[in-house]
Amino acid sequence: MWLNRLKSAVVLEDVHQVSKLLEELPETFTVQEAKEASFLLNQASQIAQKLKDKTSKSMVQIKKNINFLDSARADRKARFDITS
Repeated sequence: MWLNRLKSAVVLEDVHQVSKLLEELPETFTVQEAKEASFLLNQASQIAQKLKDKTSKSMVQIKKNINFLDSARADRKARFDITS
């Protein structure tokens, strides 16, 4: 049952479900189940790393966008004041 839920979480790339399943880790496995679980957890780790990299790239792009918008904004302190 646990292994099937882990398979489902990996296929759906549901990192939160994998994390939850790790907290509910069964105490006993057959050798075959342990091999499958190890493979699936390795896949889950790769998925988490891919999501982490994607988030990092998004954050860098957002920072670039904010910097661009800030540079394009007119300085509010500057005034054209002619006093003669």
